[in-house]
Amino acid sequence: MINAKAIQYLLHFYRPAGTSRGTYLTRKSWFIILTDTENPEHFGIGECAPLPGLSCDDRPDYEEKLANLCNQINRNPEIFLTSAILSGNKINIPDYETFNLTDFPSILTGLETASADFLNAKNHELFSTPFTRGEKGIPINGLIWMGKPDYMQEQIQQKLAAGFHCIKLKIGAIDFETEFNLLKSIRKHYSSSDIQLRIDANGGFPPVQAMDRLKQLSELDIHSIEQPIKAGQWEEMARLTSQSPLPIGLDEELIGWNHRADKIRLLETIHPKYLILKPSLHGGFSGCEEWIKLAEERNIQWWVTSALESNVGLNAIAQWTAGLNNPLHQGLGTGLLFSNNINSPLEIRGQELFSNPALKWDFNSLYHDGKLL
Repeated sequence: MINAKAIQYLLHFYRPAGTSRGTYLTRKSWFIILTDTENPEHFGIGECAPLPGLSCDDRPDYEEKLANLCNQINRNPEIFLTSAILSGNKINIPDYETFNLTDFPSILTGLETASADFLNAKNHELFSTPFTRGEKGIPINGLIWMGKPDYMQEQIQQKLAAGFHCIKLKIGAIDFETEFNLLKSIRKHYSSSDIQLRIDANGGFPPVQAMDRLKQLSELDIHSIEQPIKAGQWEEMARLTSQSPLPIGLDEELIGWNHRADKIRLLETIHPKYLILKPSLHGGFSGCEEWIKLAEERNIQWWVTSALESNVGLNAIAQWTAGLNNPLHQGLGTGLLFSNNINSPLEIRGQELFSNPALKWDFNSLYHDGKLL
């Protein structure tokens, strides 16, 4: 028999994490834990990690939804396990709409992860791939957080010294000219063949200034820019994607569009060059697979990014991504941000994320006096 439980966990950043939406000091997540009642050592865990003020499921009834989901599973455990089928690199929950999770992508991500973990039950290796076996890493970009110029420069030097060849800078926390000069200084010392530069504006450009800024940035041989203006301005975004000399990717723009017809309408209206996919924000793994299929049919490229999850969520996203064989650098390096993270086999070597079989999971921080929090 199976028992489902959801627990809350507060993650603490080592250093304040600056974004255009403010600065994070802590990060709230929930874990769905599926336990075999006859063998408590057999369990599956998945992370539900909505981002405040951004996720479409950042709602007052979030915890109620989680509790109801667990109750539904506990009332019908056999039906749930029959419907949760592990197939290759995919977890299929054909009746997930029974749980009404279409508009709760972070909960769906947690359920998909916990289900795959429970069904596989092998040291939290959700899928068998060269990545999970420790044979192959995933190339990732080095993430530079917003802050004062000296702090950003310090981060850049650390990433370059560590061996990263693709760097992503979040911009918008300080004035544009200062940020442009910082990017210019990087290009002065490193050509595009040495360092690939990605930038993420998080919707921070005023629409009237966006095109001028895109033209200015294009002089620096930037790989791409994510979300130059705020989401929801489809006509203006379509104009930018059609005229910009700098390739534009969509991130926040995809949030909340969880049905196929809406996804098609968005892609065919805006015609972006890239999609930047986050399962917790963009429909879970199943929803992101639909985004990928629709994008590839329209010659739109994509890569996967985590969304400030703990190592539980990052591990699931990395294992799923590894099976997709995408050649671009992925955005999967955020698991090292927290002082109280869940210890895992994940480690970064140079510019690649690896799963090291010699390292073990440690879930002790989820327990108090031998019981789950």
